[in-house]
Amino acid sequence: MDRRHVLGAGIAGASMLTFSSVLSQSAPNPGAPTLPEPGFRKMTLGSIEVYAINDGALRRPLGDEFVRNAPLEQVKALLAAQNLPTDYVDIPFTPYLIVSGGTKFLIDTGFADNGPPTTGKLRANMAAAGHKPEEINHVILSHFHGDHINGLINKAGELVFPNATVHVPAPEFAFWMDDAKMNAAPPAAQGAFQNARRVLGKIPTNKLVRFEAGAEVAPGIQSVAAHGHTPGMCVFTVRSQGQSFMYTADVTNVPSLFARSPDWAVTFDMDPEMARQTRRRIFDQLVKDKMAMGGFHFPFPALGTLEASGGGYQFKAMA
Repeated sequence: MDRRHVLGAGIAGASMLTFSSVLSQSAPNPGAPTLPEPGFRKMTLGSIEVYAINDGALRRPLGDEFVRNAPLEQVKALLAAQNLPTDYVDIPFTPYLIVSGGTKFLIDTGFADNGPPTTGKLRANMAAAGHKPEEINHVILSHFHGDHINGLINKAGELVFPNATVHVPAPEFAFWMDDAKMNAAPPAAQGAFQNARRVLGKIPTNKLVRFEAGAEVAPGIQSVAAHGHTPGMCVFTVRSQGQSFMYTADVTNVPSLFARSPDWAVTFDMDPEMARQTRRRIFDQLVKDKMAMGGFHFPFPALGTLEASGGGYQFKAMA
C-alpha cells in the first residue's frame, strides 16, 4: 500500500470504531464489556488532581484486520500469555480531568450521547466524582478521531461543556480542515473529515484556540508532538511540585497488544511507521523518567506506570 492508501485505511478504521458498534454482521456476538463501578479514579499530583473518568467501552471481535502486520494466531498467543480472552478485545474510552486551583481542564471527551449504548457514561461518572460539565473551563483535544471529539456536542446539537474554551493542535486542525486532503481521501475515509468539521464547526470561533506541538497549553500542562496515529496528535504532560503525569492519548490502542508488542500496527493508525516511532519514543521516556501515566484506551483505572518488558512495555495499573 502507498502512503495515501495507508492513510485512508487508518481513517476508515477509526471511523469504524467511532460510528458503529464494530460488530460484523457475520461475527458472533461476543457480549458486552463490563464497565467499571465507580467509573472514575483520582490521583494527586503535587497541588493538582488528576481524574480518569470512564466514558464506557466497546467489545470488538478480534479479526485479521485489527493488527495489520502480525498474523492473527500470533496476536491471540500474546493475549493468551496474559490470560486474556482471544476472540475479542475490549476498548475503553477514558477522558482525563485535571483540576488545578479553581480551574478544570478536560482532556478529550468521549462520545456524549452520540455513540453505542455502552458509551456516553462521562457525565454520570463525572457527577459521581463531584464535577459538572458546566464547570469545565477548558477542553483540550489530543486529536480529531470521533471518540475523542464527539462528546463536545450532544445529539440535540448543544454544547456539552458550554463554558469551556476548546484547545486543539494546530497541525491536526489544518489536516482535517484541508479540502484537498479530504477530496484525495478514499470515499470510505471522507466521513471522518466531515465529522471533524461538523463537531468543530459548532464551537464559537472565540472559544476555539489552536496551539503548536510543544506549547504550554496552560500553566503546568505541556503539549508534546505524538504524530502518526493521526497527522497532528499531541500528548500532554502535567507537572506540579516536582511530580509529573503524561496523558498518552492513542499512542497505543489496547496496551496488552501494542505496548507489549510496540512495533505492531493497529488498524486505526493513519501512518503506522510514524506511530511506531512515536510509541517507542514516548514509552521509552515514560520508563526512563518513571512517570505516572494514563491513556485513552487503557484498562481501568487507566492510571499507572509503564515498565520495560522483553522488547516492549507493560502497563502497571495503580492500586
